[in-house]
Amino acid sequence: MTQIKKINLPETDIPENWYNIVADMPNKPLPPLHPGTHEPIGPEMLAPLFPMELIKQEVSTDRWVGIPEEVREIYKIWRPTPLFRATGLEKLLDTPAKIYYKYEGVSPAGSHKPNTAVPQAFYNKQAGVQRITTETGAGQWGSALSFACQLFGIECEVYMVRASYEGKPYRKIMMNTWGAKVYPSPSERTASGRQILARDPQSPGSLGIAISEAVELAMLDEHTKYALGSVLNHVLMHQTVIGLEAIKQLEIAGDFPDIVVAPFGGGSNFAGIAFPFLRYNLTAGKQIRCIAAEPASCPKLTRGVFRYDLGDTIGMTPLLPMYTLGHNFIPAPIHAGGLRYHGAGAIVSQLLKDGLIEAQAFKQLECFDAGIQFARTEGIIPAPEATHAIATVIREAKQAKVEGKAKTILFNLCGHGHFDMSAYEQYLSGKLVEHEVTSEEIQASLAELDTPLIA
Repeated sequence: MTQIKKINLPETDIPENWYNIVADMPNKPLPPLHPGTHEPIGPEMLAPLFPMELIKQEVSTDRWVGIPEEVREIYKIWRPTPLFRATGLEKLLDTPAKIYYKYEGVSPAGSHKPNTAVPQAFYNKQAGVQRITTETGAGQWGSALSFACQLFGIECEVYMVRASYEGKPYRKIMMNTWGAKVYPSPSERTASGRQILARDPQSPGSLGIAISEAVELAMLDEHTKYALGSVLNHVLMHQTVIGLEAIKQLEIAGDFPDIVVAPFGGGSNFAGIAFPFLRYNLTAGKQIRCIAAEPASCPKLTRGVFRYDLGDTIGMTPLLPMYTLGHNFIPAPIHAGGLRYHGAGAIVSQLLKDGLIEAQAFKQLECFDAGIQFARTEGIIPAPEATHAIATVIREAKQAKVEGKAKTILFNLCGHGHFDMSAYEQYLSGKLVEHEVTSEEIQASLAELDTPLIA
């Protein structure tokens, strides 16, 4: 019998519920704190930023949260996404491991980000919101929210990290095509941006700075809300449609993963594929290894500290319990812009602290080498963010060969790299610069923190 290459599900198999891992965690995430008083915050502090339905999801401990039919109907544009067996990569690596990947690049925005952008826009529309502000790193989140806001007739204003704004102009045009206004961050449009530019007129920007600008504008206008593409509990929960579909697809393949891998920036990518499988560890005694792959230039999980820190640079967000490099940390302008965030979400941070997940860090050149190998064997050119997962998979598949074990590896191919050809050109021409943050740089950033420690 011919080996199955691709497994598709019918639209009727789009999940009816999101999975909320908080319900099954042995240690729940610590509460967010007010940045001034350091006391736990209530819904009233989040109300200027988010509609009440999203706030309810943020604090929910229910295992399953229903997906509105209006959202599931829009999901049909690209969901369910296909699951592929990476037979070409397996052959190249000569590994006994079986490698599968869930391909989220088939969405309109070319990544996994619409999985949360659509429900966030839906709940904002229900609440009568007229405009949503947001940040974006590489442009994938900004593209997704622009697409979602256009569907619901909401204005969208995006603050794009300057390094990516200048390096990825077609992402900006994509957002403009869906009706969004896009500005390089830091900008002169906000007090936050002007404060940063006064210190460093040539600032390349960061996600933390862009968040400060977007949050500031949302708090100044009662008709405007803010949307975040990662980190927060409700965002991670929306992404679990990825893993829930993958469970059904692997059942069809007659397989189940020993290892689940995803890139890591703030947590939505990793949560989307890993949390539904991690549930088997938490509730059924399975021992699936769930690995978050992050850049060596922004290694909050592997080299950061677990403490309360701000989600933005200026200090407009609540304090969150997270693995962090410090909210003033400015990562090197690597091409995986979506992974250039100083901190990790509270849920992922708690899971890592409890030893329930793993993290690995990779340098840029190894990641692009992995991306090239994947493109030449599987045909899809991966986004720079996705190459971090592929580098992890290659490492684990080679280890399986050394051990002589037929492991099953699943990873999230979170998006295509069609807007990242300049990055691939630099790699192929030998001009790509390696970045790895030093211990001195990390310690200098952490030394600036005056946020609460966690015992």
